[in-house]
Amino acid sequence: MSGNADASLLEKASPTVRDNILNKYRVEKQESRKNGFPAGYHQIPSPVNQQFWGKRALDLMLGSIAFVLFMVAFPFIALGIKFSSKGNVIFKQKRTGLNGHVFTCYKFRTMHNVTKNRKAGEPDITQRGDNRIFTFGSILRKTNLDELPQIINVMKGEMSLIGPRPYPVDECKYWNNTFEDFYYRYMVKPGVTGYAQVTGFRGGTLDVDHMRQRLDKDLIYIERQSLWMDIKILFLTVKQMVTFKTNAH
Repeated sequence: MSGNADASLLEKASPTVRDNILNKYRVEKQESRKNGFPAGYHQIPSPVNQQFWGKRALDLMLGSIAFVLFMVAFPFIALGIKFSSKGNVIFKQKRTGLNGHVFTCYKFRTMHNVTKNRKAGEPDITQRGDNRIFTFGSILRKTNLDELPQIINVMKGEMSLIGPRPYPVDECKYWNNTFEDFYYRYMVKPGVTGYAQVTGFRGGTLDVDHMRQRLDKDLIYIERQSLWMDIKILFLTVKQMVTFKTNAH
């Protein structure tokens, strides 16, 4: 799957982004091991001082506005979910966040409460055409409204408006064993939306090539994050929502 043409607004050609990040932290990892300390993603130093000034303020300011919208939309969305499928309105799932810490992520439920058969060792991925997704849930996904409850996670400080999307714990374990640099995503708070999502890389998949490209987009964001980049990603996210081009499934 190729990236969105709007990526040109955010990224100049730079094939060394991944290498830059790897080289920067590989030395620290080697030093930790040499000194007898474990070197996994729980040992990644906090990147708070590396984030641009005002990121948390932006989260709180825009998050407060989004929280009001969430409260207004909640009863209507809740009715749509209840009429479509039995079960809770809010779906809660353990996901991996900053420095590998696990937190409870909130979403509007978009799927029937049934268990999907899967191969041993593979995470439960929602893929295109998944028959567990009910019709109203599909609408929520295509408009990104299913992610709206994550504003609560933003206000709690567990997530940011912009950042790499948080994956379920079992999915993170799966990709940690596939890509040696996957856990560098945990250097920043996960986001409600992110650079990978606005450039065409969204939706559950077990395709290694797709995930390699998505991971590269996340690493590009980690290296280049700025106020201007966050504003552009927010703009592109809203644009995709109103044009129903979120690439969701």
